[in-house]
Amino acid sequence: MSAALQPVQPDSGDIVTADAALPTVKAYLNTPREDADLVRVRVEDDSEVLTLPRAAVEVFTQVLAYMAAGHGVVVVPVDAELTTQQAADLLNVSRPYLIGLLEAGAIDYRKVGKHRRIKAASLTEYLRDDDQRRRQAADELSALTQEMGMA
Repeated sequence: MSAALQPVQPDSGDIVTADAALPTVKAYLNTPREDADLVRVRVEDDSEVLTLPRAAVEVFTQVLAYMAAGHGVVVVPVDAELTTQQAADLLNVSRPYLIGLLEAGAIDYRKVGKHRRIKAASLTEYLRDDDQRRRQAADELSALTQEMGMA
């Protein structure tokens, strides 16, 4: 499998199709099934049934949701090692900004010769921690606003 990230940017037709499919896929996943770990998919014009892991269909549902909202999507294996440019692109920041985060210890990385490599899992961890910090700051600001009687 190639380490290159191939983004998928939905066009207007993709957005409409993803938006139409999303409720059906979500409803299927929310319906209790006898074999909850597997999902069977039948192609409309074919009698063949595909059996897929439920986890794969859950990821597919997330992809559909992003596409329905008009966002581009990239699927990256958790253990993939990314270049600094790939990591910066995924975080939607500049490469110099990312290098600052790496050097500050905010994101784990390793060096291969002179080059830095970042595991996708390290980016996910950074995003989760950053989101948690932002929520905490927003909660503190909200509490302070209420204390001051401004809410």
